Amino acid sequence: MSRHLALWAAALCALSFQTAALAAETTPAGIYLSTDYPSLTLKAGETSTIALHLRNRATPPERLALSVDGVPAGWKADLLGNGRPVGSAMPGSDDTLPLQLQLDIPQGQARSRHTLTVHADGAQRHLSLPIDVTLADQLPAQLSIQPELPQLTGSARTAFDYQLTVKNASGRDVLASLAARAPQYFDTSFTEGYGTQQISAVPVKAGESKTVKLHVRPPASAQSGEHAIQVRVAADGAEASTDLKLDITGQPALDLSGRDGLMSTGAQIGETRDMPLVLRNDGTAAAQDIALDGTAPSGWKIEFEPSRVALLAPGKTTEVQARITPSAQSLAGDYMVKLHARSAGQSADGDLRVSVTTSGLWGVSGAILIAVALLALLGAVARYGRR
Repeated sequence: MSRHLALWAAALCALSFQTAALAAETTPAGIYLSTDYPSLTLKAGETSTIALHLRNRATPPERLALSVDGVPAGWKADLLGNGRPVGSAMPGSDDTLPLQLQLDIPQGQARSRHTLTVHADGAQRHLSLPIDVTLADQLPAQLSIQPELPQLTGSARTAFDYQLTVKNASGRDVLASLAARAPQYFDTSFTEGYGTQQISAVPVKAGESKTVKLHVRPPASAQSGEHAIQVRVAADGAEASTDLKLDITGQPALDLSGRDGLMSTGAQIGETRDMPLVLRNDGTAAAQDIALDGTAPSGWKIEFEPSRVALLAPGKTTEVQARITPSAQSLAGDYMVKLHARSAGQSADGDLRVSVTTSGLWGVSGAILIAVALLALLGAVARYGRR
């Protein structure tokens, strides 16, 4: 058993040595000076910054003096580290120092091409990085768009407002068109940062920024969850885009009505009448613990069966019974009963018209009384009319 373990250990050690050797071959030790864009076009009369990288791979730290050669007359070139001019740098082992070459090119320079060389010289190494700079009268349009808050949260009844900054980094004024791509039935519109007039494009001067606002109104039926919105800005062949997030929290929406939408019924004085009602949830979240009650004329009695609904899922309906008993002192005629359904800040109300009539027994009794009165009157006339 121990012999097998020893063989496994030897094999693992050999594999680890091979891996280390392969890593050493693919990433040789040393210090490297590089840039992402060694050839670029700039415009006279502007200050431009070029990003540089000083990388140390598995080498002891070494102090390197920094300098720039080939700077044309009238130009100003500075090497910056952390935003301040620096004359040397010392990257730690397996570390990278970010540097910037800042060029201040005077106005009036003709179209031309120049090669500037950045040096990093130490006791053991001498590094050089040539950078080709071409001057142009006009630079292509260069746009960017940046949201202040890229993700907002609210209900389907919330109006969402995104503050966006459109920047024109080119050398000329542009008219930047605005467009938003949102889910189906989401309403989108743009306005100026502090205005109310809807716009589809915004003028941005060279080197300046403009603030615009994107208004998003989701449909009432929008499902809860995260929704993506993309904003695009374009001008003179250049474009930029940014992605926004809209997080909708579910919310119930209750509706209370009679069966088939009818909100009227009849009742007799002193008798209970059952009225079927339909409770519906048109929202995007379940309604819980829905309480049902009503407001009726004085002396009336109104009850619900059931009086509470524990849960009503979105898009679902349930039927309840309203039991209405008019007061014995009520007169025949039409009355209004207020119906209410309430659940955690959500409510639905309905007006129910109740036509009250007297009982048929009261009608028969009244007819008998009238007949008796008439007979008594006729008897009196017959008896005393002879005299």
